[in-house]
Amino acid sequence: MVKSREKFISTTILSVRRDGEAAIGGDGQVTQGSMVFKYGAKKIRSLANGKVKIGFAGSTGDAIALMELFEKKLGEFHNDIVRAAIELAKEWRVERSMRRLQSSLIVVDKEKSLLLGGEGDVFESDDGVLAVGSGGGFATAAARALLAHSKLSALEIVRNALEITADLCVYTNHNLVVETVGAAPGK
Repeated sequence: MVKSREKFISTTILSVRRDGEAAIGGDGQVTQGSMVFKYGAKKIRSLANGKVKIGFAGSTGDAIALMELFEKKLGEFHNDIVRAAIELAKEWRVERSMRRLQSSLIVVDKEKSLLLGGEGDVFESDDGVLAVGSGGGFATAAARALLAHSKLSALEIVRNALEITADLCVYTNHNLVVETVGAAPGK
């Protein structure tokens, strides 16, 4: 039996940028303690009519609350993900109820990739790779190696890196969702 105080631990979300394309992907596993509760959760969502993609790790309820708040900010700031993320981070740090949210988001559009951390932080990657979740370290390492030593597209790198991660991380499965924004067909 799973104790109600056990945290839901799960997932790997990975984003990679290459040649004007941003890809973001995640697995579908939701785990509590030593039990897999769900293997087909969708942790990648589209916002702004598909111009912005978002992936989440951490508490599902908290992540959905943060996504809704981010989407509201995105509307306020005309789909400018940097401005929306900074304004959300300000609220996150000040608003008492938000300080307890235990989730991280990766947000990508055709120009930027951002990680919104669980403390209200906003990070932009130096090398185009961002990852969160239980398998984030594995995914980052695999993606960086594929970026450096292959000609694969961003989408192919995310898919391959997540496959490698799923082989290594017990909280990550092979039920993957990968989406892109930017260049792609024909580049």
